[in-house]
Amino acid sequence: MGRRLVVLRHGLTAWNAERRFQGQADTDLTETGVLQAKAAAAALAAYGPTAVWSSDLTRAKVTAQYVAAACGAEVVLDARLREVHVGDFQGLTHAEAADRFGNGPWDYGDHGGESDAATAERMTAVLGDATAKLRDGETAVLVSHGAAMRCGMLRFLGWPLEQVRTLGPLDNCGWIELVDEPGTWSGGAPWRLAAYNRVTPIS
Repeated sequence: MGRRLVVLRHGLTAWNAERRFQGQADTDLTETGVLQAKAAAAALAAYGPTAVWSSDLTRAKVTAQYVAAACGAEVVLDARLREVHVGDFQGLTHAEAADRFGNGPWDYGDHGGESDAATAERMTAVLGDATAKLRDGETAVLVSHGAAMRCGMLRFLGWPLEQVRTLGPLDNCGWIELVDEPGTWSGGAPWRLAAYNRVTPIS
């Protein structure tokens, strides 16, 4: 059967709609964000998750509550699932950031925030803790944030962190699916990427 990790980005916020850097600012979901969270929850309930973990920031926590309600689980809050701290970028729109700091890519560790490497380290740690609690055939959902998810996925899979720039952005309530299926065509690798940015449309 194997094990499955689903790492889900939170629903839409007003700052997302404005293309504004949130980082660890604590913002709420919009009405659209709530609809996205409900749609994702209904889709993910089909996996029968036995555990739901979440960043403690409101936009992730509320998204996780919908998932947990749909599958009958409790939400475990873990600050390691927070978004990267973007330092001087927080609150700026992408256009304002480009005017002030030039075109990216940027490593926020150079601007009073958290480096990609530090983000990857804490995300890998919480992903590892979640997998350690899974038995064969079980699924856990972890609700987090786009930049942190990309860094964490790469480090967890053992890919070079520099490849983060080659990954497209994750949509709101888009998810990454990681599976551990011993003996499959993956050549014995313990975990592999089964889906990236899977999204359930809202009506």
